[in-house]
Amino acid sequence: MLSQAMIDRLNEQINLEMYSSHLYLQMSSWCAYKALEGCATFLSQHADEEMMHMRRLLNYLHETGALAVIGGMQAPPHYFSSLTELFEQIYEHEQSITRKINDLVHLANTEPDYSTLQFLQWYVAEQHQEEFLFKGILDKINLIGTEGQGIFFIDREVSNMAANKGKEATAMTAAQ
Repeated sequence: MLSQAMIDRLNEQINLEMYSSHLYLQMSSWCAYKALEGCATFLSQHADEEMMHMRRLLNYLHETGALAVIGGMQAPPHYFSSLTELFEQIYEHEQSITRKINDLVHLANTEPDYSTLQFLQWYVAEQHQEEFLFKGILDKINLIGTEGQGIFFIDREVSNMAANKGKEATAMTAAQ
């Protein structure tokens, strides 16, 4: 049985994951508007992934007999001055999500709630991958630049990431 403090914090995380999905979907729309189709596809896929993260938490609460509470949320920003700014905001957002996951792990460890601690380990690993992914995109932007054809090459690089992510998702679905 989960403590009320843990239920409250998991519900907060559910809503943060839902916000993340909306944020990436809005960013995808901005990229499509700017004719950055590779980035738009990649961020749309990432929005779906964030929704899966939310559902995973939701299911965990259901499995433990707790009530999941879906709250309202602030609309994500819809305008970005540049692709660099957009990916910088994503990287900062992922770092804040990592801090929230770490806070959840700390709570689970101090209560102690070993079942939730075990459950959260997947999120710890996932957040490491998320930060690594978006830091890598920023590194490529800094390396290639966005002047002239640079933005075309960045969009193509991110498009390749989207294609690889799509292949991984197809392989996972086939394995199930």
